[in-house]
Amino acid sequence: MPGPPAGFGREPDPSMPARRSGGERRHDRTRAGRVVGEGAGEPRPLGTGPYRRTNVSFEGIDVLLVEDNPDDAEFTLRALRRANVALRVVHVEDGVSALEYLFAGAGAAPRGPGGLPRVILLDLKLPRINGLEVLQRIKSDRTTRALPVVVLTSSRERRDLAESYARGANSYIVKPVEYAELIAKLGEVTRYWLQLNETAPSE
Repeated sequence: MPGPPAGFGREPDPSMPARRSGGERRHDRTRAGRVVGEGAGEPRPLGTGPYRRTNVSFEGIDVLLVEDNPDDAEFTLRALRRANVALRVVHVEDGVSALEYLFAGAGAAPRGPGGLPRVILLDLKLPRINGLEVLQRIKSDRTTRALPVVVLTSSRERRDLAESYARGANSYIVKPVEYAELIAKLGEVTRYWLQLNETAPSE
């Protein structure tokens, strides 16, 4: 069985899907969100254009995962399920879809507190709008700026690290090489932000 993609483990896990041929990054995938988790049901579309409004309701979401690489996303989703099977996760594949989910349309007010995720896992190297721009938009709006944003990236560049914290990131995690380490780290992240941390009151 092929090993996991670069940035994750080299040792194959029997529960893991086979890696796509070449492990290529695909930036032309359908820009849609899907809910993953206990009782989540089938994937639900978020819309097909920049900041398009959607009537889809995602209430009670724990984690918003913003990751365009399909292999990295699948491994992260599986690691989240291994860390906490009851988590409800929305996965979007680019920066525009992330902002579309959070703000529901260009110039629109953010979703109400019940429709916002409790923590965001954000990749930096995203198509359409990069992760740093997404981060800045989140942290510049009073309704979303208190949302914990954890940068989850393969980048070890000091510039990315410094810029992420300058724009308000709450944490910066480099994707570990070993899949077991990824499960452990995501378990710690979700336990801290979803169980131990006291959140700010809604404005």
